[in-house]
Order: sequence, then C-alpha cells, then structure tokens
Amino acid sequence: MPVTDEMVAPLRALLTRRYEEHDRLFGILDPKAKNPGYRVLVSAAFVVAVERRFSPDVKPEEVIEFVADARSRSPHFADRMDPVIAERVVLAAVTGQSLDDIDPRTSWEAQSVLMSAIVGSEGLDDAGLNAFLAEARKLADEWLA
Repeated sequence: MPVTDEMVAPLRALLTRRYEEHDRLFGILDPKAKNPGYRVLVSAAFVVAVERRFSPDVKPEEVIEFVADARSRSPHFADRMDPVIAERVVLAAVTGQSLDDIDPRTSWEAQSVLMSAIVGSEGLDDAGLNAFLAEARKLADEWLA
C-alpha cells in the first residue's frame, strides 16, 4: 500500500503544530491506512529528519545535548520521553543499531516527538515542508513496497 495524501495530511498538521487538526485527520484515517501506512510514514520522516540534523559520524554527546535541549523546550516532551530511549532512537537511525529491546510503540512515539522537534527547529516554509514530506513519503513508499 503506497502512502496516500490522506496519510500525509495528519503528519503535515503535526509538523505545523496544529495538534487538534492532526488528531482529527488521524481519527478519520482508514484503520488499514494507520497500520502500517501512517506509522511507516512517521518513521521515514524521522529518519529523514535525523539524517538532515546529524552527520553519519555523530558523537553520542551531540545526541545527548540535542535530546536535553528538546526536553527543556517542552515540558510535555520531558514528561513523555525517557532521555536514554530518545538518545538510542536517534543513534539507531544514524548507525543502524538494533532497538529490539525497546517496545515498538515506545520507539515509534519517540520517533514522532523527536522528528517534530528536529523539523520544528528548521523553521521550514511551505516549500521546505513540502520537500521534507515528499522525501519522507518516497522513503516510506520504498519501505512499504
């Protein structure tokens, strides 16, 4: 199942901090589109964001600093996310390290929050956000093929 515009819409709302709109659009997605479609799209967006933010030779200290900064900017994020898991999820996206010992839902939630933090810090305009979403969609389609 390829990624559809209906799957991209809630992600766009999330990335533009329109949380009620995200919840509404996510709520009307066909259940078959949510799993795996939307979840794979978010994971692909996370990988794209991490690759844009961090070099392949990222040092753990850089990731620790990023997670600490993201947590300090959002009390909601700080309450929801174990910093060690957040750091591991970022490093895994860069290094290919296994996350088999982390609950998949916990990993996906960390990806969602961290991806939003990275993209939010880029201050993308509409064209930049469109390019980011197109890149994430392409990667998700490859994974779903």
